[in-house]
Amino acid sequence: MSADILAAAGLAKSYGDAPAVGPVDLHVAAGERVVLVGHNGSGKTTLLRMAAGLLEPSAGRVTVDGRDVGSVEARALTSYLADQPVFYDDLSVWEHLEFIARLHDTEAWDEDAADLLDLLGLTERADDLPTTFSRGLRQKAAIALAFVRPFELLLVDEPFVGLDLEGRTALLTLFDRAHANGATLVVATHELTTVAASGRVVALRDGVVVHDGPAGDTDVEALVTR
Repeated sequence: MSADILAAAGLAKSYGDAPAVGPVDLHVAAGERVVLVGHNGSGKTTLLRMAAGLLEPSAGRVTVDGRDVGSVEARALTSYLADQPVFYDDLSVWEHLEFIARLHDTEAWDEDAADLLDLLGLTERADDLPTTFSRGLRQKAAIALAFVRPFELLLVDEPFVGLDLEGRTALLTLFDRAHANGATLVVATHELTTVAASGRVVALRDGVVVHDGPAGDTDVEALVTR
């Protein structure tokens, strides 16, 4: 594995003449736990979508373990939890889990899926369609999908929106488990309490990195609000 699990060089995205992100140079080492902060519109979602291979950059390059993000190898290493979950209309929660797990050749996926549903309080909703859920329940279902498959890199965009205390506690537990198992986490959030568990804070403003440093030495609230 490359020393940098995630690397962006001169990464930029524009819509017409309006720049959205960049240029950004960012290197995340394998095993790091990074929080990405910034005010609404700072470019966090755009940056994560490019890192996940879901949005074509206007310039620059981003790699996962040295491989272009669009490659099969990079996608196999990366799990992405979006800020707006999307589900198939005709699949239940359990069917979604099975689809994602089998797509990534996950062993013993049904045991892991059952554990995830129990932790998230969704066991009784396993046979229901997530498209009919409330915002909070949809987010819980999306969390289960992100964690049911193997990954080396987890990209997460505003995961606490709509979650109740049970969901927030479960998500933090899953973050800790994944990191303990060697995964790298990059989490964009306004939830400042998550910073304490992270080693590094990267702040965006108007699409560019304005701060990159240890979490313990960072006044995150000032970076987000000013």
